[in-house]
Amino acid sequence: QVQLVESGGGLVQAGGSLRLSCVASVPTFNNYNMAWFRQAPGKEREFVAAINYVAVGTYYAGPVKGRFTISRDNAKNAVYLQMDSLKPEDTAVYYCAADSRPKGDGTWIETIRRFEVWGRGTLVTVSS
Repeated sequence: QVQLVESGGGLVQAGGSLRLSCVASVPTFNNYNMAWFRQAPGKEREFVAAINYVAVGTYYAGPVKGRFTISRDNAKNAVYLQMDSLKPEDTAVYYCAADSRPKGDGTWIETIRRFEVWGRGTLVTVSS
């Protein structure tokens, strides 16, 4: 069973940066595609970014492309989300997620549907 713990959230002014971290408690972390999702107040959870298990492929949602960067360090069982040029509309609880299928393949659209293992989230608040 994969367990995920996020950290790094906080309050930042618009235009600022934050780096989120997620550590996974699983010995075969390098077998799992990983992702970040977010849920703003009153809205449904939405996909933000994903990285494949070999760390050579990434995929971003339109609103964050060019501002956010996902990365991973398989030696540390960690995945990161570098968030730059933050906007008030980025305010949300950010969740780390793992693919339910080890070494999962397929298109990114198919892969996103398999992210079923979640952390508890970390709150990011961007003030204007």
